[in-house]
Amino acid sequence: MAAVLGSPLRTLRGLLRELRHASGREGRLYRDTPAYRHIVAAFRAHRVTGEKLCRAQQELHFQAATYLCLLRSVRQHRALHREYHGKGERSPEEVAGLVGFRLPQQPGGKG
Repeated sequence: MAAVLGSPLRTLRGLLRELRHASGREGRLYRDTPAYRHIVAAFRAHRVTGEKLCRAQQELHFQAATYLCLLRSVRQHRALHREYHGKGERSPEEVAGLVGFRLPQQPGGKG
């Protein structure tokens, strides 16, 4: 049974959105990158016309959807890594707050 991929246009737009995210920090237009030119050229070369229905278009769509999943996952991983890693030693109160807990209060105003 084949996986549901959605439309190729939606996959293309998602790939281009991820390219914008990836190149946005460098101040360089994502349309000037070799990756952008390659993706657009591949989608244009494998589009379905009225004369042919080619299997390569479905393969391209599957590979593009897989690559889109990879790009999104890498971006989300980096965001999580920036938020939770590399801040050095943390206090017990800060660690409890990260996971949604509060430390109990000590009687007599301590803690």
